[in-house]
Amino acid sequence: MIVLVANIGSTSFKFRLFDMTDERELARGGAERIGSGDARVKVGDETWTGPLADHGQAIDRCLKMLPDPRLKLDAIGFKAVHGGPISGAVRGDDEVVKTMTDFFDIAPAHNPPYVAAMKALASRLPDVPQVAAFETAFHQTIPASRTTYAVPWEWTQAGVRRYGFHGASHRYIAVRSAELLKRDDLRLISCHLGGSSSISAIDSGRSVANSFGTTPQSGLPHNNRVGEFDPYALLKVLPAFNLTFEDALAEMAKQGGLLGISGVSNDYRDIVQAAARGNQRAKLANEVLVESIRHYIGAYLAVLNGADLLVFTGGIGENNSELRAAVCERMDYAGIKLDPVRNRVRGEEATISADDSQVRIMVIPTNEELIVARQTCEVLTGGQGS
Repeated sequence: MIVLVANIGSTSFKFRLFDMTDERELARGGAERIGSGDARVKVGDETWTGPLADHGQAIDRCLKMLPDPRLKLDAIGFKAVHGGPISGAVRGDDEVVKTMTDFFDIAPAHNPPYVAAMKALASRLPDVPQVAAFETAFHQTIPASRTTYAVPWEWTQAGVRRYGFHGASHRYIAVRSAELLKRDDLRLISCHLGGSSSISAIDSGRSVANSFGTTPQSGLPHNNRVGEFDPYALLKVLPAFNLTFEDALAEMAKQGGLLGISGVSNDYRDIVQAAARGNQRAKLANEVLVESIRHYIGAYLAVLNGADLLVFTGGIGENNSELRAAVCERMDYAGIKLDPVRNRVRGEEATISADDSQVRIMVIPTNEELIVARQTCEVLTGGQGS
């Protein structure tokens, strides 16, 4: 089965193409800056620049640039984000699209571009089945005591709860860790750190806690999304800055996070460079991120009764040794001790803990797309996509 896996952002379209007979990757690529006159499309070694009005045009361009444009796709899998009551991997039919549309309000950066891409691909490839693999699926094993907010019970019944996201990434880390260490009973803390960040506690391959809440705007500070925040602070913010409630939500979703603190950029690399030049707000943004990561690691050590393995993944987690060192500093009380030489690794699987560390520390590059491709095959061959 040839499966194209789509990963959608508000101005981006990324994909990987798999031959699932042997899980071989046939191609990868995507488009950036969709909606602008200087969009960039890269598929393999080929690059194109020019105007792309929407995700439909981006998809057209990517399909034309495939190594073999005549290659027949058997399925398209989407790393979908928020389906509310729908979880797991399901066929991307009209009902699924409608439900995702109903959740535009609490997943404004994710659901609208996904729905647009699903419709665009359906119009261009009407005979190719689609599967939506929701990021919340992996976290269905989290107990209610960790997903329930202390809100009026009617709110809980209406679906206000902690859902957890980045499920495909954390699932991959759980599966790959078990393969590498040849253990299926690992107490694992998975740190997915990138433009969007989250941490999961995983016990014997099952998610038992995740830092996200009802929406992907919560938990750790993200590139430009606020993360943890006291909603009652809006009583101070709205009159002080003459904002409506909707204005405030938009600012928290687009001008918050590391961008909001640093005032420099929503790109962590730019923030690190600015901090190195002495920019105090950039330095503070980095410190806030580190403290938040450490906060969740500490909480999840309690959830798991210790840990066997701490994993760093995602663009920042895989590539920034300084952040990993800062997170692990003064955590020897929990048996977490980094080796500074081993920690120099970037973007490849490696153990970076010291020999006398009780907790193994690893860098494992994530492969969310492979998880989605597997789920897509399960759904379309009559299995149960989880």
